[in-house]
Amino acid sequence: MPSRIIEWIDQRFPLTSFVKHDLTDYPTPRNLSYWWNFGFLAGIVLVLQVATGIFLAMHYKADVAVSFDSIQHIMRDVNYGWLLRYMHATGASAFFFVIFIHMARTLYYGSYRAPRELLWWTGQGLLLLLMATAFMGYLLPWGQMSFWGATVITNLFRATPFIGDQVVIWLRGDYTVGDATLTRFFALHYLFPFLIIGGVLIHLVALHSVKSSNPSGIDLAAKDNIPFHPYFTIKDLYGLGVFLIVYSVFVFFMPDSLIEPANNIPANPMQTPNHIVPEWYFLPFYAILRSVPNMVGGVVAMGLSVMMFAFMPFLDRSRIPGGARYRPLYRLQYYLFLLDMLVLGYVGYVHPTDQTILVGQIATLCYFASFFFVPFISKMEERWLIKRGLPAEVVTLMKSESLEIEKRKLKHSRHNGVKS
Repeated sequence: MPSRIIEWIDQRFPLTSFVKHDLTDYPTPRNLSYWWNFGFLAGIVLVLQVATGIFLAMHYKADVAVSFDSIQHIMRDVNYGWLLRYMHATGASAFFFVIFIHMARTLYYGSYRAPRELLWWTGQGLLLLLMATAFMGYLLPWGQMSFWGATVITNLFRATPFIGDQVVIWLRGDYTVGDATLTRFFALHYLFPFLIIGGVLIHLVALHSVKSSNPSGIDLAAKDNIPFHPYFTIKDLYGLGVFLIVYSVFVFFMPDSLIEPANNIPANPMQTPNHIVPEWYFLPFYAILRSVPNMVGGVVAMGLSVMMFAFMPFLDRSRIPGGARYRPLYRLQYYLFLLDMLVLGYVGYVHPTDQTILVGQIATLCYFASFFFVPFISKMEERWLIKRGLPAEVVTLMKSESLEIEKRKLKHSRHNGVKS
């Protein structure tokens, strides 16, 4: 019976060929490490967030008069409502944690370089959608930190030239953060995850077009690839088991550690908290915003701090494959960049003082300098490593890339000569 059903479907839809081509028989480099598990984990967390979010939306009331109470109703009266709420709140942090590690792996191994630029850019688009979704969802509990965080962030759009005030009113739906803001944020928070799912499908199409990268940075021959199933499905399931253990510890034993205590107090527009703190995954960018004394300059710097990652395929012009594996200077810069992100996160969390603002300004300069120094490091490091002696396969690959570049230039010049 199952074979007959599959045969009936195959006559009308290429189910079997799709499963073989994109899932079971998909050729995968045999040397992938566990750092390549985090893309799969991000997909699992997305499914968890969508599933728990749908059930929470069945009981949530997007009304400033009852929204805070509806959260308490979910926690106290709905069967396993406390579990749904804690899974969703913990899942938001888990999503960003997994995505940040996924990006860190890509930066370390140089997986953003040709021919995977579009794959990298679609990932950056997914990050922006995820940030917008998390920001709008943060308002829904209608606690003190939710209200004032939304007030501060939406107010930043006043920096938009010429139409700043109109943009803020359009975002809020009113002159202040209120019922209209809550309603539209709830609607968009419900919609955006489905846009993210569409973006993930585009991301996967781009991935399967250029194939997966690997720790060596050298595209392997067909004989060095193995089917995705069962080898990497087992590897991904093992990583999923480890992830679920850590995830369950937070959900069942310390769920409030990821919820700001002030958010357990109903929103009060007449009482400003002593220190407005965003969620931990926004802290480095919030620190960059605060480090610039001018509001317009701070908004521009914060926006650039997210968008700079998209320029990495153009900034990193090194022909040495493998990312930081064969590049000691790039590896040193990479670790210093991670340290700088931790410093910015700490500065964004603590109450601003003269000392922390100064540290934040220095860390912000180091953050942008890390990107601007990449082209110089790439060229200097390439010359130095060639003199010291690179592995034979790396030198061969660099020569072949140079030959391909020369061929393209010659073909382009001939084409222009024919046209003229």
